[in-house]
Amino acid sequence: MTLSVVLASCSAQALTVYTAGPGSLAKKLAAGYEKQTGVKVDVFQATTGKVMARLDAEQANPQADVLISASWDTATSLEKRGWLLAYQSPNAAQVPAVFKSPYYVAQGISALGIVWNSKSATPEPKDWRDLAQPAFKNQVTTPDPSLSGASLDLLIGLHNAYGQQAWQLFTDLKTNGMIVAGPNAQALTPVLQGAKAAVFGAVDYVAYNSVQEGETIKVIFPSSGTVIAPRPMMILKSSKQQEQAKAFVDYVLSVEGQKLVADAWLMPAREDVDAQRPLFKSLKLLPQDSADSSDRTQVLAQFAALFTSK
Repeated sequence: MTLSVVLASCSAQALTVYTAGPGSLAKKLAAGYEKQTGVKVDVFQATTGKVMARLDAEQANPQADVLISASWDTATSLEKRGWLLAYQSPNAAQVPAVFKSPYYVAQGISALGIVWNSKSATPEPKDWRDLAQPAFKNQVTTPDPSLSGASLDLLIGLHNAYGQQAWQLFTDLKTNGMIVAGPNAQALTPVLQGAKAAVFGAVDYVAYNSVQEGETIKVIFPSSGTVIAPRPMMILKSSKQQEQAKAFVDYVLSVEGQKLVADAWLMPAREDVDAQRPLFKSLKLLPQDSADSSDRTQVLAQFAALFTSK
């Protein structure tokens, strides 16, 4: 489908995109699509949890046409519920098979790492376990995996790769004073302010953006491995603007759209678009595939029990 066809056939009604952010990227993608097609894009940007809550609340009168989430689980869950429209964009040909299905495709990809404040008077960490050393006593934060899907992915990856050793690491981190700080931004803020030295499991693109703004932090991908978090993009079956929605997905997956993704410090989903940051092929990755929903619930409960116990 060409954009000119969409121009000729679309109604004046705006396209509605719900996205888990980053908000600046959503605005740029909306502006780029509107410039090419003349179709206005209304964007609702919030956390994945708030976006999903809004979708559920609007079941009787659905508003969203396109959804971009920060959690791959969102897409698999909505597919199981029968909420998604099958669509494979021709621009997804350059997206690796692991990052797409008949119902959704990655918009971009983030990774989790250690974010370290280089002015913190602590040694530069190389691996996760370094943050459990005495030099980092009471100096580490981590996002809450019950609030951050990417943080839960890291927890699952460490559990899958190292089993009981992973839980010993978390026990040591707790003993060393690591604080579970809420969502991703709440974990990063005290490190930016210098009140803490490092984040265990920070979302990389947020930190890279802070580096660009002049913050004295460094993104470190641990030598023992980390996880990546593809951000699924999907069309709601309830959309009344399905042709426009397909064209928007095409635009996001175009070279122009993927360059905007790269400018937001995410990894592009397309393999033929570069970025000024490490790409997933250069990272050592932990296994993420073996955890079904019941496993995830159990691992999350074990983490919560550990960090709420005295």
